[in-house]
Amino acid sequence: MPLLHNRGVDKPSCPIQYEYGFQPEIGEAVDVVPGLKWLRLPLPFMLGHINVWLLKDDKGWAIVDTGIHTGITRKTWKSVFSNTLNNAPVSRVLVTHLHPDHAGCAGWLCERFDVDLYMPRDEYLLCRILVSDTGLPAPKEGRRFYRAAGFAEQDMSRYIEMFGGFGKVVAQLPQAYHRLHEDHPVHIGGQEWRVITGHGHSPEHACLYNADQNVLISGDQILPTISPNVSVYPTEPAANPLEGWFDSLHRMKTLLPDDVLVLPSHGKPFRGVMGRLDALIEEHEIGLQKLRQFCSEPKRAVDVFPALFKSEITDSNLMLATGEAIAHLNYLLYAGEAGINTDESGVRWYQTRL
Repeated sequence: MPLLHNRGVDKPSCPIQYEYGFQPEIGEAVDVVPGLKWLRLPLPFMLGHINVWLLKDDKGWAIVDTGIHTGITRKTWKSVFSNTLNNAPVSRVLVTHLHPDHAGCAGWLCERFDVDLYMPRDEYLLCRILVSDTGLPAPKEGRRFYRAAGFAEQDMSRYIEMFGGFGKVVAQLPQAYHRLHEDHPVHIGGQEWRVITGHGHSPEHACLYNADQNVLISGDQILPTISPNVSVYPTEPAANPLEGWFDSLHRMKTLLPDDVLVLPSHGKPFRGVMGRLDALIEEHEIGLQKLRQFCSEPKRAVDVFPALFKSEITDSNLMLATGEAIAHLNYLLYAGEAGINTDESGVRWYQTRL
């Protein structure tokens, strides 16, 4: 799953202001601004919910993000269609990024209503690749990646068992789509939504900004109380997503007004985006500083969790923690602040240059 709740943050570390003192019940939709509804869908893991957004369109409703593809999510959607939307048609489906809680039901919704999908290109293509892995054995590249990180045999067995599970909770996407891209605003129901792209949490994450209503649908790029997972994966083991994450957050500070109403995928809508962006940047900078000290002696990726996470790393979040640890280590490698040695077993040992 896309988020790692191990940084021990249960309150904002900056002065944000929540717009509402409540959250809708699962399956309940409430009005945020004219023509925009806030809907919560269930998730079968720690987060418990995802916020999705219904935008009044010229002919029906556009959906932004879709929930994980399970029977209970589909049942919830069917109730929303009949009870909340009074069987009004769905006009199109927009997806901020590829993770299953966002893209999971996109294909099902597009098929059900015979409508088009809007999604960033890198997100669409990678999502289709990951779905195509369903039922395949774990590749040698993946086994090599986690062995290099320091996985024990039981951890490796769990990775092999879990591989290919993405497509079990993501419906097959349509064979064609419309690209969400910064150069092309999206017009929905007479409102213009500017696409603002972020990197780090996913390859080409799309946020949607409506300047007239001063509203930002932020997806997972900006969340009020937790930091989105920024990970390296076996498909690109030398990636540097944390650099993209920092660049994206700094850039968003130049594009958004501080009083914008942020509509996050998890948690409640809030204002005070500048302070929140600063806090997200600072959180990772603090992690890097701890890592510099922690790796004064050689460490494997799985050894550095105490420097980055406050909560216990368990079987359920080990791969997310490993991916995020490697993202921070790779950042130091690219900055020339660390070196790496690979032993005869293929395990990688990192050491900082203090």
